[in-house]
Amino acid sequence: MTENTADNTTRTPTATTPEPTAPPEPTARQRLGYVLGRTLPTQLHPWVIADTTGPGATRRYATRCLIPLIPILAGLLLIPGPWIIRTGMVLLLFLPFVYFLLALKNIYLRHRLVSHGLDPRRLNATKQRRLDQEQASYESRYRSAP
Repeated sequence: MTENTADNTTRTPTATTPEPTAPPEPTARQRLGYVLGRTLPTQLHPWVIADTTGPGATRRYATRCLIPLIPILAGLLLIPGPWIIRTGMVLLLFLPFVYFLLALKNIYLRHRLVSHGLDPRRLNATKQRRLDQEQASYESRYRSAP
């Protein structure tokens, strides 16, 4: 039997593309300040952009706004009285809060970008990209070239 010499040869490394690096993460103290409304240093602007425009931005925004409301709602549930009254108080506070929270999301995230000195049009970039893809798909499907 003959040996396959191709398996025993060492391969020379080819030109590799550098892996994309994730934006630097803020420290716990910086993150707490960011949640409370402070601006982050310039080197963390890529993280701010990813936080406000990336996947899960709405979920993170809603979570950050709803967590401080939980103790208030829990306190209302402890008020003596029938359970229907306590539940009604909680719902009368919670439902409008969530409605306005979601309605004002873009305004708040735009403010977050502007306060860091970033372009607020970045919020609409993903949506615009999706709309452009849908338009191109529509035109390729239904608009034939003459």
